[in-house]
Amino acid sequence: MKVYDLVLLDLDGVVYIGPAAVPGAAQALDRVREAGMRTAFVTNNASRPPETVAAHLRDLGIRAEDDDVVTSAQAAAALLSRRLPAGSAVLVVGGEGLYRALEAVGLKPVASVDQQPAAVVQGFSRDINWKLLAEGSRAVRSGLPWIATNTDLTVPTEYGPAPGNGTLVAAVAAATGVRPEVAGKPQPTLFREAVQRYGSRRPLVVGDRLDTDLEGARAAEMDGMIVLTGVHRVPELIAAAPGTRPHLIARDLFGLLSAHPEVKDSDQGWTAAAATVTVTGGKLRVVRSGPDALDLVRAGCAAAWDYTDTQQVPAPDPAALMEALHNLEEAGPWGR
Repeated sequence: MKVYDLVLLDLDGVVYIGPAAVPGAAQALDRVREAGMRTAFVTNNASRPPETVAAHLRDLGIRAEDDDVVTSAQAAAALLSRRLPAGSAVLVVGGEGLYRALEAVGLKPVASVDQQPAAVVQGFSRDINWKLLAEGSRAVRSGLPWIATNTDLTVPTEYGPAPGNGTLVAAVAAATGVRPEVAGKPQPTLFREAVQRYGSRRPLVVGDRLDTDLEGARAAEMDGMIVLTGVHRVPELIAAAPGTRPHLIARDLFGLLSAHPEVKDSDQGWTAAAATVTVTGGKLRVVRSGPDALDLVRAGCAAAWDYTDTQQVPAPDPAALMEALHNLEEAGPWGR
């Protein structure tokens, strides 16, 4: 397994879900730092400034300095600061995180088109209402440049997925017929800025979503590890497109401390440790399950991806793999 000097961690679904930490996250990250890896928190959630995010992490028992947090609001503000004169007004369809990020780069956040903004920026906030979405639509229709911090359709909560910034961006897009430029994941901007900030040479991206975290890692040409504590689970992994696939698969953040077996091709199928999976008749078939359900996931993904790529067909039916996983560990984080 490669040795990494920087771990770029997504937050929602990886470190915490809603107001609570993912079980074991604080202990895992303590051990990661003791092993000599720096940790940074890279989030598409633009609703809070970095210092508020860091304070929340500390409240959860996770060591974090303000400078350890990189947000999509900062990425959007950095893009705008390179394009607009200092002091330019920017209409904010979002919350405090965007206001603070714009102010930090010398731009003026405003809440109305009547204040003559030079651009529009939109990010997630639980307090966005119809009036603000309508104001954003008015600005976009007028021809102003529009940057979205991210287009995540959902955010994880303790009750399951809830509407995210992408849902709100889609409302403005539907009203205007315009699509925004995106600053956050899956664009590589966030990751590259973090790597530059910390001087990393061997970064690893860790996330729970294929379409943002892992696609962003691929776009930034960095290794990525998915954890099964958030949005995407095994069925989505099996069907993952090449540009969204993780290099490593783990249950949770303790996967940063574990050896990841090499997955090898053989006459019997794809093997990870004692687990072997192949594809027969468009369906995944478990040749050997082995004692570790996660190895079965790794072998199953390798078999599915090879089949999809070489045959140029849709992903194989994962039903047999899912049954084997639930037989090994009924309450595992596998999905259905």
